[in-house]
Amino acid sequence: MPVQHRLFHVSDIHFGVEHRDALQWFAEAVRAERPDAVICTGDLTQRATHKQFAQARSFFANLKTPAVLEPGNHDMPYYNLWERFTQPYKRYGALVDAVGVSLELEHLVTIPLKTTVRAQPRFPWSDGYVREEALAETLARLRGLAQDPRFKIVTAHHPLLPAEEASKNPTIGGDHAFAALVDAGTDAIMTGHVHVPFDLQRASGNRSIRMIGAGTLSTRLRGAEPGYNLISFDPGAGLAVKQRVFGSNSDR
Repeated sequence: MPVQHRLFHVSDIHFGVEHRDALQWFAEAVRAERPDAVICTGDLTQRATHKQFAQARSFFANLKTPAVLEPGNHDMPYYNLWERFTQPYKRYGALVDAVGVSLELEHLVTIPLKTTVRAQPRFPWSDGYVREEALAETLARLRGLAQDPRFKIVTAHHPLLPAEEASKNPTIGGDHAFAALVDAGTDAIMTGHVHVPFDLQRASGNRSIRMIGAGTLSTRLRGAEPGYNLISFDPGAGLAVKQRVFGSNSDR
């Protein structure tokens, strides 16, 4: 029988202002259901302090489940500007070294895309920015998988396109990156940042792919209750996304 893969997609935990009850609910689901992996698309911390990263490290280690992590704009030093500009991902990197970032399953593989920068020519610095170097690294990995039949998911913190197609894109370089990723064979893009879950179909050229966003497990709510996504992939049926909401007994 074909193997079905199951992933829990979470984002924007913001340790420091985390929603403790929702986090416990999520951890209990991981331990009970044992997904193939947990994917967190950024903003693990609120202010990138050593204490908050220690909390994140302990949390993911205690899940005892493979984890894929992406850095968010909140995961670079906020108070230490010298470190932000010289070693912006040092603290995040220590977490990644302890937890891990790679995910390769029988029928599915994830490829990271960095959408955060230490500074940018606008304010606020919190919005997405896809540098050519970051995109080139992701595209190189996709080219290496060109003959690989597995379903390819790119993971990033910021959505590459706005929720409304006619709206201005808050992610600099997002439109170009999206088109390039689709052309390179990407099947889906998973992100966070906006604290509201979504599952959209967007096209570039003659291909259409999924854009999937997770909500938050923090107290920084923006119109949606805390929650996460249950991602299922079956080689025959394809990708399925269900949104799980804290306080609700049913998937959406």
